[in-house]
Amino acid sequence: MGSLHVFDMDGTLLEGTTASLQIARRLGSTAELVELEARFAAGEIDTRGFSTAIHRMWRDLTPSAVADAFASSPWLTGIREVCADIRERGERSMVITMSPDFFARHLLELGFDEVVASRFPALPLVEPLDPANVLTPDDKVRIVEEICERAGLAHTRCVAYGDSMSDAPLFRRLTKTVAVNADHHLADLAVLSYHGSDLTEAYALGRALLTDAP
Repeated sequence: MGSLHVFDMDGTLLEGTTASLQIARRLGSTAELVELEARFAAGEIDTRGFSTAIHRMWRDLTPSAVADAFASSPWLTGIREVCADIRERGERSMVITMSPDFFARHLLELGFDEVVASRFPALPLVEPLDPANVLTPDDKVRIVEEICERAGLAHTRCVAYGDSMSDAPLFRRLTKTVAVNADHHLADLAVLSYHGSDLTEAYALGRALLTDAP
């Protein structure tokens, strides 16, 4: 593995929205989800509290509803092309997201080598959710460090792409970072910033950062 490209999903690959919001729109529970996201943004609940709430709210969620929500979501263009280019170079692409794995794992169909997300019970959500399986922002750092150690890969060969403060711990840890449609809070931490709807352009910035990496 020559380099590792680590992508966030909500607000990064998904333009201006989140997986949970896309599912809520499919289920007709948008108002409840917006209120929940506001509580999360205000710091009233953490990722585990958020996941517990959607687990309770979406007991009857089916795989077909998730697949429909995924297919109709506003993804950045160029995702398949970026994943293909990374693979052709002998590099690796992965997504780390705190959103549910039952949605995020569909990203494997677009060409990502690995997707790590909060682990939920099988759909429909009859079994209880184990809060220990819900990712936090600090887990992004832990996961990347474990992969680098396992592969003998230097941090200078890793590029992170993200949009929000949930990406901040990883952006503080790595030296090659690209903010994608981010506000100034994360953009101020990033080496480079991209605003637009084409992942190939954000990826080009990441490639530029790797040019002189040892």
